[in-house]
Amino acid sequence: MDDVRQELLERIETLTPGQQNQVLNYTRQLLGERPKGIPGEELLKFVGAIPPEDLEEMKQAIEEEWGQGCASEG
Repeated sequence: MDDVRQELLERIETLTPGQQNQVLNYTRQLLGERPKGIPGEELLKFVGAIPPEDLEEMKQAIEEEWGQGCASEG
């Protein structure tokens, strides 16, 4: 078991911080831990905070950069 642990540590050290975070999140999922964050109910206060015109402008910019259909519908 020590060999596996050592290899994991060595490989994790070569990853970027973002990749290390992905590994951490994956291990949390394997252990059945729920992701930490803000409950959705608390985010409801932000509904409508961005004007529709700004949302449309963002959507168009995303479609121009990433192609038609990549932005979320509706």
